[in-house]
Amino acid sequence: MRTKLLAFVEMLMVTTVFCAQQPVGPGPSGPDRETIIRLQIFLDQHSFGPGKIDGHWGEFTTKALQRYQVSNGNQPTGQITPEMQDQLKQMSDIYTNYQLTDDDFSRLGKAPQRPSQQAKMKQMPYRSITDFVAERFHSGEEFIQKLNAGRKMSALKSGDNLRVPNVQPFRIETFKRADDLPTSQALAGRVIKVDTHDRVLDVIEGDKVIGSYPITPGSKTLPAPLGTWKVVRITMLPWFRWDEAMLRHGRRSGDFFNIPPGPRNPVGIAWIGLNKKGVGIHGTDHPDMIGRSASHGCIRLANWDAARVANQVTDGTTVEIF
Repeated sequence: MRTKLLAFVEMLMVTTVFCAQQPVGPGPSGPDRETIIRLQIFLDQHSFGPGKIDGHWGEFTTKALQRYQVSNGNQPTGQITPEMQDQLKQMSDIYTNYQLTDDDFSRLGKAPQRPSQQAKMKQMPYRSITDFVAERFHSGEEFIQKLNAGRKMSALKSGDNLRVPNVQPFRIETFKRADDLPTSQALAGRVIKVDTHDRVLDVIEGDKVIGSYPITPGSKTLPAPLGTWKVVRITMLPWFRWDEAMLRHGRRSGDFFNIPPGPRNPVGIAWIGLNKKGVGIHGTDHPDMIGRSASHGCIRLANWDAARVANQVTDGTTVEIF
């Protein structure tokens, strides 16, 4: 197992050098926007997260494609091969329709900015219907608005239909609060590898990458702790203990606020706790900022990816952070 994992890491290191020497992604003769959208949807459907689906070729689309290529025994060029081009052209129904419901609108609300006021809330809701739909379909808000050009998003109501990417929806209503999900022996042999340089989390089974997702890995002040750790708890719809001393210096104090669960809770909809006090893999209240802002020593994912990781691993899973 260890040899295979090292070989995987070395392959990705070679990939980084290889791709630095070649043009990657769209150029003067590169893929058009529709092809990029098809690629992002394809990768997301196969659990290789390109970040938010937005029709723009970014670094996480490249990294997801590279890891998909490695997982399928191909050279990790980070470029669309003729074979993949054919696959993308054959994709049918890259978009689908979604009908808004009363339950969707019940999940919207205004939350105060101050933790002391947030602690008085019953839940941390979505900020708008666009925010809700974008997260449900793994997309950027601007992309959802473009797909529905001519619609006034703030005027939408229950029963209205929207055009959205055809990916597995992130259904917040299906998650039940759980302090610790049951241990699964079937998942016990999997390994999480967190690449703090590439800002990618890989879930590995044997010598195969079965899922890969963009992350925010700590900050310069409180970097993610390098080394080998274990998952000790997977909490769904967690409360968040807001403690300024912990966030700034990694030390708990008696001055804190408990922020209630919800999609816009600071740690999102899942907390995968490690055997390193105060450190975990978790969701976010700002999916647009994944990979582009700092976290406080933890590994942050978009909520839709945090939900996938929470279902792909279990208590006792090894986590290697490098």
